[in-house]
Amino acid sequence: MSTPLYSHAGRGDFREVYEPAEDSFLLIDALEKDADRLQRMSPCVCLEVGSGSGVVSAFLASVVGPSALYICTDVNPAAAQCTAETASCNRVSLQPVITDLVGSTGIEAAWAGGERGREVTDRFLPAVVQLLSDKGLFYLITIAENDPEEIIHLLSQSGLKGESCLSTRARNERLSVLRFHRNQQT
Repeated sequence: MSTPLYSHAGRGDFREVYEPAEDSFLLIDALEKDADRLQRMSPCVCLEVGSGSGVVSAFLASVVGPSALYICTDVNPAAAQCTAETASCNRVSLQPVITDLVGSTGIEAAWAGGERGREVTDRFLPAVVQLLSDKGLFYLITIAENDPEEIIHLLSQSGLKGESCLSTRARNERLSVLRFHRNQQT
């Protein structure tokens, strides 16, 4: 599996859009590591919160295939347009939505991040418990300052089991991808 095309991100009309960086690539690596599991799940709905360029959803769409609906939310209209361009360049179908966070049910794969501590993440975590389907997975990018262990503990109180599935050091940050599922799932 290869990294989706995204050369338009961060340039021209999309110069205000977050260009894929170490965090995006670490999440892509985690999804690639879980590719067999994700394909066996055969999710119907996948959600990316804060899609930016859309490169992560484009990668997931190439792994899971066209049977799923890929919803990509971002508060930035340029990011929604960039996500649509990324989908077109990679011949996958993504549905960009301009919104703050999300409001739906039955999500089977989701992720969120943010560069300013946990402000956005803490707003989104309560929704994860409601959105995640019984067989769903939730991926979250964190840095050490986000206190990943506390996030795992917080979501465990709501019936989600979490673990760090991939980590790396990027410049002066320790990045981790946390993966969560409902406790009854194996």
